[in-house]
Amino acid sequence: MKHTTRLVLILLVVLTTAACSTPGAKNFTSSRLNCALLGGALGGGAGAFDDSDTAVAGAVIGAAIGAIFCGDKDTDGDGVKDGKDQCPGTPPGSPVDEFGCEFDDDGDGVVNSEDRCPNTPKGVAVDSRGCERDDDNDGVGNSKDRCPGTPAGAKVDQYGCADTDKDGVNDYRDKCPNTAPGMAVDNDGCDLDKEYRLEGVNFEFDSATLTAEAKAKLDDDVQILLRHSDLKVEIAGHTDSVGAESYNEGLSLRRATSVRDYLVEKGANRANLTVKGYGESAPVASNDTSEGRAQNRRVEFRH
Repeated sequence: MKHTTRLVLILLVVLTTAACSTPGAKNFTSSRLNCALLGGALGGGAGAFDDSDTAVAGAVIGAAIGAIFCGDKDTDGDGVKDGKDQCPGTPPGSPVDEFGCEFDDDGDGVVNSEDRCPNTPKGVAVDSRGCERDDDNDGVGNSKDRCPGTPAGAKVDQYGCADTDKDGVNDYRDKCPNTAPGMAVDNDGCDLDKEYRLEGVNFEFDSATLTAEAKAKLDDDVQILLRHSDLKVEIAGHTDSVGAESYNEGLSLRRATSVRDYLVEKGANRANLTVKGYGESAPVASNDTSEGRAQNRRVEFRH
């Protein structure tokens, strides 16, 4: 029977060593204590075939074998034992911290060996390569891009903008390239008319309340004022000829005021904006038709 015990103990060495190298058992067998317990259990079980003394001896021998041949391994060779290694599988030769994790010197969440853009400024959003995100793919990172949303293929400057004549309207939208420096331009990049009608900013009959459609249009028009922060503009309100002249003058002033207040809410400088109501005094269409009266209920920029 003793020969049987010796045979089992030999098998014990094989089994314990195999357990240490089994991927599924790695988490358990990476600890020297766990391996000793495993070896002891196997040794005790093997010795129990003979008698209790042999079982005890087998347990001691098994525990010793388990502790010697298993536990405290360093599978990825980074100098940190598996039982403590929080980042297994570190690439060979990569410097690691005390927990076996590779360093991330710029703190962008991408470890050094995978970081194609080291020294990224703190707080900048990066992609999986550790490079700053460039959402419009114009070659300028988001944090430096003053013109986000540039169409694919557009040539841009160092700030991500494509505005050759520097009028504030990007080339791909500019219908009037080479505008003279300092000239106020509309949203098409063309010289701003002295009287610029806010197209689509109309009002219902006898009302100064902006419609949803009018507000959407003003969201575009405010860009003119934001591009030209020193531009002083009179917001002129007009009505059709229905009703008393004095009433229409007051209504047109209220309409102009509604427009100014909305533009200021969207970022325009109130100090550069004045309002005036012209009532029915300056029609642009006949007041004899509903279509004509609708055109006369309007607001204009004057500068």
